[in-house]
Amino acid sequence: MTWTIRPPRAEDQEMLAEIYLSVRRETFVWVDPGKFHREDFAAHTNGETVFVCEHENGGVAGFLSLWPADDFIHMLYISPDFQGQGAGTALLRALPEWPQHQYRLKCLVKNRRAKAFYLAHGFSVTGNGASPEGDYEELSFFPV
Repeated sequence: MTWTIRPPRAEDQEMLAEIYLSVRRETFVWVDPGKFHREDFAAHTNGETVFVCEHENGGVAGFLSLWPADDFIHMLYISPDFQGQGAGTALLRALPEWPQHQYRLKCLVKNRRAKAFYLAHGFSVTGNGASPEGDYEELSFFPV
């Protein structure tokens, strides 16, 4: 599968918001789905650098948002239709200076599939904490 990683366009906003909403509702089954809203995407990515993953047919497969000041990967969401096909890996590889740069993120403990993905890509557990959605682990990627 061929992926293109690019900045978001104005016409992407609705699809990105839909991916963010639907994946959270499908994945975070322990959270009341009424707590998730379409407008969350714009609010939660405000001030962040967003990378869009585009499928070879031109459709949006997912996105990654980065808070560059802290090298913090805030979100990585892939539409269910494209999960397990390399879109998430393509987004990580598009990060500035990957893999020679340290990045970190928080992953909800109950989100076992996401944690397995990050561990398989070289992240290590470096801390933990709690959030309104549940306990999380901080994961860090150390340069190779």
